[in-house]
Amino acid sequence: MKLISVIGSGSCSPASDEYRFAYHLGKLIAQRGYGVVCGGRSGVMEAVCKGAYESGGLTVGIMPSLDGSDANPYVKVKINTGLGHTRNPIVVSTGEIVVAVGGNYGTLSEIAYSLIYGKTVLGYKTHKVEGVIRIGKPEDVLKYLK
Repeated sequence: MKLISVIGSGSCSPASDEYRFAYHLGKLIAQRGYGVVCGGRSGVMEAVCKGAYESGGLTVGIMPSLDGSDANPYVKVKINTGLGHTRNPIVVSTGEIVVAVGGNYGTLSEIAYSLIYGKTVLGYKTHKVEGVIRIGKPEDVLKYLK
């Protein structure tokens, strides 16, 4: 199964635009037969997993901890690394493309790794970095799925 990497803010609330965007994105990804890979925690990661999970999709969390106790409840497969933020290259290298939704410095590092690895990076309300393709709605991602 092909996976889509989704990265972004770990602190956005369910009422935020970023959370709603990621939730809808997760649904769309699952409905197209793709799985989601992310950092497995809260915020955007939880939202995309929840959307995919509710649509019967595969959700993979590359966890920062050794025991996966920090996983959101919608992660079906936990890969426990014990690596903290140094897991970021694994999150982005696992997906066919990378979608950044909001985010802070961890997301910025993931964008950088994605571009180093030659990945297509789509961005919604995220860092303005050369090479990131700006998108305005979750459906914009669909034209990049192969």
